[in-house]
Order: sequence, then C-alpha cells, then structure tokens
Amino acid sequence: MPPRHRPALFARGTRVRPVFWLLLAATLATAGCISYYGGIRPPAGGRYRAVAMELTGYCNCGACCNWHRTWFGLGAPVISTGPGAGRPKDVGRTSSGTEARRGTIAADVSRYPYGTIVEIPGYGLGRVEDTGGAIKGDHMDLWFPDHDAALRWGRQRKLVKVWLP
Repeated sequence: MPPRHRPALFARGTRVRPVFWLLLAATLATAGCISYYGGIRPPAGGRYRAVAMELTGYCNCGACCNWHRTWFGLGAPVISTGPGAGRPKDVGRTSSGTEARRGTIAADVSRYPYGTIVEIPGYGLGRVEDTGGAIKGDHMDLWFPDHDAALRWGRQRKLVKVWLP
C-alpha cells in the first residue's frame, strides 16, 4: 500500500511556521473561542470616559495585603492591623469574593463600583474586584503575580479609559 499523502505543512521533519499559529490565534479570537485578560472585554459600543489616574501595583504578599502568619510564621494567615486584626485572611481572595489574577484592580468602590472595566496603557484591561484602605478617589491598585513585578510597576500617573457598569 502506498504511503498516505500528507500536506507539506504537517509533513515529518517540517516545522509549522509561526505565521500559522498567529493566523490560528487570530481566527479563534475573532470567533470568540479565545478571550483576552481572563475574559475581560470592554462593552461593545459602550461609552467610556478618559480619567487621569494614579496607578500602583500590589500582589498577594503580606506587605501588600496587610497579613502575616501566626505561630512564628508557620501558621494560618491572619490580618495584621486595623479593625479585623487577628481574624483569618483568605490570601488571594478579593473583597468581591473572586480570586486575584491578572486584570484584578482595587479601587474606591464608592467612585468606581465592582465590575467597572478599565483599560490601562502598559497593563491592559482590568476589572474592579477589590478595595484597599489607602485607595481613595482616582487611584487604582493593579494586581501582579509577585512582589517584584508590583515594585517594578511602582507608582505611575496615566490617562486610562473607564467603562462604568
């Protein structure tokens, strides 16, 4: 029996070109199969407003989120200071109940309620899902996976697009 014919793209010993993967990703994204930034998308046809915002970074560490471990650093995490001092802390969980991930933003919820979508140059899209004691007015805190990344972001003032829910 003669060997089956294979297209040149998938023949043994040939590599699939990067252009192929880019075209495949673009096709899937336009079909809605792939979402970006954890499914965060600005509303279709929604009106946004541009706001000059103070932007800082945070992560899940105790220095950023006000917690420490009990029993000489070996026990359960608890809140360090404030009205909830000593109460258990669910590390990585936001005040809205979601898990902190890329695109999670902490803001003053009296001004930017939960679900507000923000587009930040150099960071991407994010959704307000958390609060913070020092976050008031036009100030947002952007989640990063580690403390070094949050420190590299630092404190920046940028013009951002805001879509209120």
